[in-house]
Amino acid sequence: MRLPNHTRIQRGLVIAACLIFGIVQLSQAQSTDHDFNPEALDVSWKLVDNAYGESVQYHSTLTLTNTGDEPIPAEGWSLYLNNLAGEVQSEQFELIHKNGDLFTINPTSAFKGLEPGATLELKVTSPGLALNVSSSPYGLYWVWDSKPDDGISIGEYTVEQVDDHEKISLGLQADSPAPMYETVYQQNKQIKSLSADELTKVFPSPVAYEELDQEFQLSADIPIQYNPDFSNEAAYFSKELENIFGRKSEVKTEPTATPKIHLRKGEEPSGEGYELRVTDDAITITASQPAGIFYGIQSVKTLLPPSAWASEESSLVVPGVEVTDAPRFGYRSFMQDVARNFRTKEQILKTLDLMALYKLNVFHFHFNDDEGWRIEIPGLPELTEVGSERGHTLDNHERLQPSYGSGPDSTYPGSGYYSTEDFIDILKYATERHIRVIPEIETPGHARAAIKSMDARYRRLMKQGKEQEAKKYLLRDPGDTSTYRSVQGWDDNVINVALPSTYAFLEKVVDELAAMYDEAGAPLYRIHMGGDEVPAGVWEQSPVVDQLIAGNPDVESTGDLWSYFYQKVNALLKERGFALYGWEEVGMREALWSGESHSVVDSAFAEQDVQLDVWNNLVGSGDEDLAYRLANGGYKVVLSGVSNFYFDLAYQKAFPEPGLYWGGFQDLEKPFSFIPYNFYKNARIDRFGRKLNDSYYQDMERLTDEGRANIVGIQGLLWGEKLISRERQEYMLLPKLLGLAERAWAPQPDWALEADSSTWNSEYNRDWNRFVNKVGMRELPRLDHYSGGFEYRIPTAGATVINEEVKANVQMPGFTIRYTTDGSEPTINSREYIRPIPSEEMIKFRVFNRSGRGGRTIKVEL
Repeated sequence: MRLPNHTRIQRGLVIAACLIFGIVQLSQAQSTDHDFNPEALDVSWKLVDNAYGESVQYHSTLTLTNTGDEPIPAEGWSLYLNNLAGEVQSEQFELIHKNGDLFTINPTSAFKGLEPGATLELKVTSPGLALNVSSSPYGLYWVWDSKPDDGISIGEYTVEQVDDHEKISLGLQADSPAPMYETVYQQNKQIKSLSADELTKVFPSPVAYEELDQEFQLSADIPIQYNPDFSNEAAYFSKELENIFGRKSEVKTEPTATPKIHLRKGEEPSGEGYELRVTDDAITITASQPAGIFYGIQSVKTLLPPSAWASEESSLVVPGVEVTDAPRFGYRSFMQDVARNFRTKEQILKTLDLMALYKLNVFHFHFNDDEGWRIEIPGLPELTEVGSERGHTLDNHERLQPSYGSGPDSTYPGSGYYSTEDFIDILKYATERHIRVIPEIETPGHARAAIKSMDARYRRLMKQGKEQEAKKYLLRDPGDTSTYRSVQGWDDNVINVALPSTYAFLEKVVDELAAMYDEAGAPLYRIHMGGDEVPAGVWEQSPVVDQLIAGNPDVESTGDLWSYFYQKVNALLKERGFALYGWEEVGMREALWSGESHSVVDSAFAEQDVQLDVWNNLVGSGDEDLAYRLANGGYKVVLSGVSNFYFDLAYQKAFPEPGLYWGGFQDLEKPFSFIPYNFYKNARIDRFGRKLNDSYYQDMERLTDEGRANIVGIQGLLWGEKLISRERQEYMLLPKLLGLAERAWAPQPDWALEADSSTWNSEYNRDWNRFVNKVGMRELPRLDHYSGGFEYRIPTAGATVINEEVKANVQMPGFTIRYTTDGSEPTINSREYIRPIPSEEMIKFRVFNRSGRGGRTIKVEL
C-alpha cells in the first residue's frame, strides 16, 4: 500500500564535519548554561549527487550556521529531524534513530563547539535516490539534554534548489531523458488546440452526446419541477444554482409553465444512468433512481460556462444537447489519507464537492495510521486526546512523536481530529451528494496511534485501581519482546491479534462508527480493515501468542495468525451486517516454491464477499498481474494501482516538484491512459523510465470472464505524507483526479481494444488531445472558482532549441506561456510566447492560467 521508505532503519548517519570558521572548546559548565539560543541556528540542505559510491545511494550536505552571539556548545544537545539516514563519516557526530522517520543528530566528544558566525558542513551519504525536494530532511528542532521534555524550533531551514538536471538523472534514473524541459516539449508536441465547437461540453465523457441548435436561458426565476422521489435532488439543485445566481430557485412538484427545469422519473435509464435534454424551452433530466437525477444535474453544471462561479450572475446560457449516459463502473472511489497530515472538515467538504461534480461515488476515508487517529470515538477519549496529537515527546504517553516534519509543537497539520459532530456532518454532506463514505480502521499493522492511545487509557485506569477495565481494550501484549521494523521504520506499530481485548476494541470502534452513520442517515455496507505491510518478526516472542498456539489447533505458528485474525474480523463484521474490505494482502498468503517464499492468492475469503484494494501494479516489479490474479481467484477487486492512481507521486522528475517517487512519476496522463482490463497494453516504461522488452508480460495472468466480472471499480489515492497544506493537497490532487473521473465513468475508448499499433497510437493521441483540451479550456477554468476555487497544478512549459531558435509549448490549451530574457521571474505582465524566440543566453518560461496564477518557472540556458 505504501512506499518502501528510503529512510529504512538499522542505519547510521554519515556526517563528516568540515569547519569553515573556528571551533571553540567549551567547558561542561558552559554547555549546560544554555547561553546559546537555538533560534540562532540556521540549517540548509543540499543534494550533491545521486551516484555516490558503487551502490544505490546519494550524497548530500547539511550546513549549520551559528547566527547568534553565543557559541554552540560542544555537548548537551540534540538536533531532531525527520527523513534523513545514512552512514557516519566523522567521529564528531552520530545519528540516533528514535522511531519511524524521526532521528537525532548528536555531538560526540570529538566535537568542540561552533563559534558565533561560524558554519559547519555535515557530509551525508544516504541509501536510495534523492530526486526532488521531498527527499530533503525536515521538521528540525533542538532539545537540551538538561530539559529533555522541551523541543525548541530552530531559526531558518532551507533546501537549496538543484538546477543541474544531471544530478537527478544518474544511477537507475540514467535512462530517463534529460533535460526536463526538452522531455516535456516532446510530450506536448502532439497537442493541438481545438475550437469550442469541437469539445464535448459534458464531463466526464458521456455514453451518447449530441448538440442541438438551441439554447436555454437559465436563471433563478425558473422553478424546478420534480417527481416526489427526487425531492433531495431538487433541493440540492436549487442550492447549487444559488451559488451562481445569489438566490435559490423555487422547487415544486406540480407542473409549471415553460420554460422550466424538470426532474422526471422514468423506468429507464436504470441505476445511476440518466437522460438529459436541453432545448430552448426546458432542461429535462430523466432517471429511474435519485442517483441518476443527481448525475444529470452535474452534467448540467459542466454545460455551464466555466466562469459561471466567478461572480454572481443574473442569467446564463445553457447549450442545447441530448445526452444518454451511465457510468462504466459502479464503484468510482477516491481515498484520502488524513492520518499522516490532517485535513480540516471544511477541506473534506470541499473535496466532496469536487468528487460530486465529477461523478465519483465513494470516499474511502483513511482516518487512522501509525501517525494519527482522527475520529472521536465515544468512550475512548484517548484515541483523540493522545492519538490525534503530535509533538516532541520522550515516551509517547501524552501525544505521539513528530512525523513527516510536524515539529516539536502540537499544530496543524500534524495534529487534529474530527469530533463526532464533525464526522456526522461529513457523512450527511456526502450522502446528500450520493457519495458513500467507507471508513478504514487500519489493522493489524499501521496501528501505532491506536496502540499508544490504548496504552494511555491502560495507565489512567490502572492508577485508579481498575485493572480489569484497564485491560479491556489493550492492543499489545506487555510481555511481548518481539523485534521487528516496519517499512516506515516503526518497531511498535502492530496490534497483537492473540489478545481478546483487540477484538473488544474493534467491536467498540465499529459499533460507535455505525451509530454515527445511523444518526447521519448514511449508508454503511463495507468497512475497510486495513491489512497491509505487517513486517516480519511480529508476535514471535509474545507470551499471549504462545498461549494461543498451545490452546488452538488451527494456529500452529505465528504464520497462521494472519488468517486467524481476519476470520475473526470477518465474523465480527458479518454479525453486524457489514462486509469485509481490505488491502490486497488480506487475500494473499505465503507459499514455498522451489525452496523460496512467494505470495500467492489465498482462497480463504474468496467466496465470502470480501473486497480488496489492489495497489501493486508497479511497472517492472513482476507483480503487475496481481489485481487480475486476485479477481480470477474470486475476490472483488478495486483497481488502486500505484502506477496510475497514487496521486501523491510527483508529477515529473524535476527537483522542485514535490511528491514521492518510489512508484515512478505521475501526471494527468497516467490515470487517463489506464486500461482496466488490459493494463499491460500500454504500460511499457518502468518507474525509472526504462523501456520494457516486448516479451515482458507474456507469462503474466490475464483476466478470465469471471475475473473481469470481479473488477468492481477504480480508485484514486492521495496519501498524506507530504500534504503540508491545503494548497499542497489541491496541487497533488488536480488535475489528476480528472483523469480518474474520465476512466471510471466514460465508456471504454476504442483505442483500448485496438490491436494494430499504428491505429492504436493515432486513436489514442486523438482522444488524449480532446481530453486535455476539455480539461484546459473548460474544467480547470471552472475550478478556479467552483466551491471557492482550487489551486490545481499549472503545467510547466516544454522547450526545445531548433535552428538557433527556442520553441515552447504547454500540455493544455487554454493556458498562456510568458517569458523573460533578462533573468527575472516571468509575471502576468511579461511577454507572451507566440512564436519561436531567437536564441538568448537564458530564457525563463512560465505558464499562467486565466486568473493570472502562474506555475513553476523553467530556465533554458544555451
